[in-house]
Amino acid sequence: MGRASAYEFARHGAALFLSGRDRQALHEVAERCHRLGGQARIAVADVTDPEAMSRLADGAVETAGRIDVWVNNAGIGALGVFDEMPLEVHEQVIQTDLLGCLRGAHAVLPHFKRQGRGILINNISLGAFAPQPYAAAYSAAKFGLRALAESLRGELHAWPHIHVCNAYPSVMDTPGFRDGGNYTGKAITPVPPVYDPRRAAKAIVGLAQRPRASAFVGLPALLACLSPLVPGYSTLNGWLVSRALERAGPMPTSSGNLFSPPSGERRIEGGIATAARGVGPPW
Repeated sequence: MGRASAYEFARHGAALFLSGRDRQALHEVAERCHRLGGQARIAVADVTDPEAMSRLADGAVETAGRIDVWVNNAGIGALGVFDEMPLEVHEQVIQTDLLGCLRGAHAVLPHFKRQGRGILINNISLGAFAPQPYAAAYSAAKFGLRALAESLRGELHAWPHIHVCNAYPSVMDTPGFRDGGNYTGKAITPVPPVYDPRRAAKAIVGLAQRPRASAFVGLPALLACLSPLVPGYSTLNGWLVSRALERAGPMPTSSGNLFSPPSGERRIEGGIATAARGVGPPW
């Protein structure tokens, strides 16, 4: 979704500062952004490093004079039985998905306040409303990120031109299921419907053009808001995922992209949108 969003911003002529852990992937995206009509600089950084986030924001302002939009997009996930997964796995998911976004917001908000304006966009997930069994740390991070954004929105009430916007994509056909941590011993594929990541990218750029509190991408994301109203939702969801895992084929345990960039082909699509059925929670 980050790659797709960069291309969508470039099509609108944006000047981009692209950041991630993989220098080669950043170069590839930057070159494509230039061909699409945008400008792009790169900065290798990890959202788990607070100083790297501060340098990223400061460097963008020093180079361009201001930051109009900051997108918190970094996200990882790990599936498995909670107490059978290494504690460092849970902590790394929280470090990236929640604290990484907190660090980004902390780095950019002082610049927004000096400018008197700015748009902070958090790419969250339908998982911010619907807790996912076997993905406890992911769910905790996404719930926490939604609360962080709501809290910041309230705190910034005196800054009418500083906006905090949340994107809530449904299940997207990205390489995330291939690259994520998998401690289930089973092959994981998402449950349909699965959407084109470019839809999420358009929603993110749409928030930059017309800021609003929330943008839901796909009907499942909108329906996820109702999950707290469904009695026994977590228990039912846990039972369904357990049954699906029992039927899934075997796959070796892997930490995936939790602690280093993925080794698989870097692209927008995951190649799973046409699957007739899948295994795994819709996150």
